[in-house]
Amino acid sequence: MAFLQAGLGRCVCAFWLAIVFDAVGLTVLLIGVFCNIFFYDFLIYAGSIVIFMSLIWWIFWYTGNIEVPLEELEDDVGLKKETKLTGFFRSVSMRISRSFRSKEGRMPPGTVTNRTREPVRSMGPRKKESPVNLCASDTPLKTLSASVSSEVNFSPMDKATDAGNLAI
Repeated sequence: MAFLQAGLGRCVCAFWLAIVFDAVGLTVLLIGVFCNIFFYDFLIYAGSIVIFMSLIWWIFWYTGNIEVPLEELEDDVGLKKETKLTGFFRSVSMRISRSFRSKEGRMPPGTVTNRTREPVRSMGPRKKESPVNLCASDTPLKTLSASVSSEVNFSPMDKATDAGNLAI
């Protein structure tokens, strides 16, 4: 059994789930195609969806078995030792960030910085604002709906002229 699992990789559960989903989906699909039952279309669609869902398990199995050599992995996760050049850039970066932090610390209290690092004074307690007046003068505000609306008069249908337009 250990030899069989070694050939399947580390994600054996995902492999067997993919096989089961494929088998069940194919069975349901073929029953829908070849059996003469009234809900054959449901079986065809359901089988296709189950086969499509098996792709999830195949992707899990495949990505779980990707092996990355330690030499390639070291640089991505920070296992690699710092070189002199990397240490130089790290120290320069730390000095710059420390200078920004010290400048922010020297601002007077109640000052907030925006994204451009310019000081913005906080406004303190808010005052009650007056309502906004959209019109500059005292003329009423004209809207599109006011200009479109008009009076519509409906008259009773004339049986001689409109008899052909009635839906029965």
